[in-house]
Amino acid sequence: MESFRTEIENPVVAKDIIDLEQKIFAFKNNNIDEEKFRSLRLARGVYGQRQQGVQMVRIKIPYGKFTSRQLLKISDVADRYSNGNLHITTRQDIQIHHVDLEKTPQLWAELEKDDITLREACGNTVRNVTASPFSGIDPDEPFDVSPYAQAFFSYFLRNPICQDMGRKIKIAFSSSKEDHAYTFVHDIGFIPKIKDEQHGFMVVVGGGIGSQPRLADCLYDFLPADRIIPVSEAILRLFDRFGERNRRNKARLKFLIKELGFDAFVEKVQQMEREISTFSYPIDYIEHKIASTIHYPITSNTPKESFERWKNANVFPQKQKGLVAVGLCIQTGDLPTQTARKLAGVIDTFCGEDARFTVNQGILLRSIQFENLEALYEALFNINLDRIGFDRINDIVACPGTDTCNLGIASSMGLAKELQQVLEHEFQQLIDNHKISIKISGCMNACGQHTIADIGFQGLTLKSNGKIAPATQILLGGGAVGNADGHFADKVLKVPSKRTPDVLRWLLIDFENHHHRAGESFMAYYQRAGSDYFYQNLKHFSEVDNLQPEDFIDWGNEQLYEKAIGVGECAGVTIDLVQTLLFDAEEFLENAESALADEQVSNAVYFGYSALIRGAKAILTTVQARINSHHSIIVSFGEHFPNCETDLGFSFRSAVKAIENNDKTNVFAKDYIAKAKAILNWIKNEADAR
Repeated sequence: MESFRTEIENPVVAKDIIDLEQKIFAFKNNNIDEEKFRSLRLARGVYGQRQQGVQMVRIKIPYGKFTSRQLLKISDVADRYSNGNLHITTRQDIQIHHVDLEKTPQLWAELEKDDITLREACGNTVRNVTASPFSGIDPDEPFDVSPYAQAFFSYFLRNPICQDMGRKIKIAFSSSKEDHAYTFVHDIGFIPKIKDEQHGFMVVVGGGIGSQPRLADCLYDFLPADRIIPVSEAILRLFDRFGERNRRNKARLKFLIKELGFDAFVEKVQQMEREISTFSYPIDYIEHKIASTIHYPITSNTPKESFERWKNANVFPQKQKGLVAVGLCIQTGDLPTQTARKLAGVIDTFCGEDARFTVNQGILLRSIQFENLEALYEALFNINLDRIGFDRINDIVACPGTDTCNLGIASSMGLAKELQQVLEHEFQQLIDNHKISIKISGCMNACGQHTIADIGFQGLTLKSNGKIAPATQILLGGGAVGNADGHFADKVLKVPSKRTPDVLRWLLIDFENHHHRAGESFMAYYQRAGSDYFYQNLKHFSEVDNLQPEDFIDWGNEQLYEKAIGVGECAGVTIDLVQTLLFDAEEFLENAESALADEQVSNAVYFGYSALIRGAKAILTTVQARINSHHSIIVSFGEHFPNCETDLGFSFRSAVKAIENNDKTNVFAKDYIAKAKAILNWIKNEADAR
């Protein structure tokens, strides 16, 4: 294990990887309990999967941007440590599966050599920052949001304020008001604007999908670009302190906004801003320069009809004259490493250094000379990446479902592959002429984004004659409207899963026969007809009295369906919760002292704050106290342990709330950490006496 420790030049990254290795060793030796270890590894991109004994590793690709070199590195790692498949996610990440837990430090070290990280790809952190794949080339964009998305990613990576929040935070940057990045369903979303020749953003907050979808609220119609990071930090600090921590299903930012009320939420954000010493955080705007390419002649004749269909559906003009972008349809987001390596060669030849994974599980090749299109098409044809229909109806989005996910109820990928066959054999004219989205999730959590699809499918179960069969919830009419607005799809009815293809056939035939004009969208057609129209015409598909044996077998499977949610990860010995939390607090205190030594004053104070909160939570677990948020912990500690102030001469509340002082100096930080250390020692003595 020694080699990878010395090869990582960045000492912060090297420490991270060594820390993961040490935590794995401690977990294997029952020195860290399962819940604590889960939190630690999730923040490092390591996620338990449905199959016991192996892990899913999520690789963080900020706003989906990658180079051919990075694609080759990820492919090498997937072949060495995984099963030779790259899965593109709806957050522009890459997931690899069936990884041995003990090999994850080496895997991470290999990736970091090419500036690829696992850090905070999972867990209760700021997840991967997503952005429209057209950023920088969109003819309708006010400016390229890529530099701002990169700065946001860099600022909050390893930032102490978002290492252990109540739940995850999702961020999106759209390139224009068309909102290709779906900002309206994100915790924080940004849409670029220019005002008085100044870059800025419309900022929306509190959106989400899942079982309780919510449209984001507009926080700022225009916020100057140098303010987006301080305002976002204020939002994250507020969420960290007041967000729910016990009830997981109520722990997202959207629920905090609902609990406080939007006006009160805005007021608290402004209060948090005063706590932050930096009012402005300028971001260097460097527009991506596009290197010129040479003309590549066609070496053989390509099928003219197929090329023209492909050009119509997969090619997009850029704002740069003479250049186009090309979308690649990746079935269920799965890209074999053999194909990925060949694609890296195509990227080198035709595209330069900027390709993007998309939020719809595809790939966008950018800045291609228009005269090279036929040569590119031939190159893609030769590696089976010439499928027609980028972001069209046959380019179906699907989460992993029961293939690998612990929470999966149904086979999303199996259903997606079946529906794609139906579409490409029976509905070519729809692929060519309409943009209709189909999205599939294997459970209510909406990782496949089914709630914002024209046609959404969610995995469920149903009972028939005492037996359980896989089922599909049909949802219709969702999608982006633009300018951070959208519609959530309506739940229309539930059908046995094996009838889903026939439901889709009816929907598409009816659309072809009854949409009013060539340009009418599926959303407009659905809204005009109304939900009841579809329910009445589809309800015969929902009958369960006459199910056949094949109805009890899910797509892509041969055995009878068996509902199995949350298959456990490897178990550890349960450790005393008080001691675990105290161990956690001591670790944060060490981080505070280390940050102070590096003159990272703001980070040092926040680490000290985190140590205080965790120490207080530890002792409060021994009494009947509310500990569902940082705010309730602060209040409860004063109520249950007033003698702390008597013994130390200052109160816990005054010590912890001093973080609200925005004039943070080295002297202030030293005093804050000293008081945190004194309180933590008092708590440890109190715990030992109990």
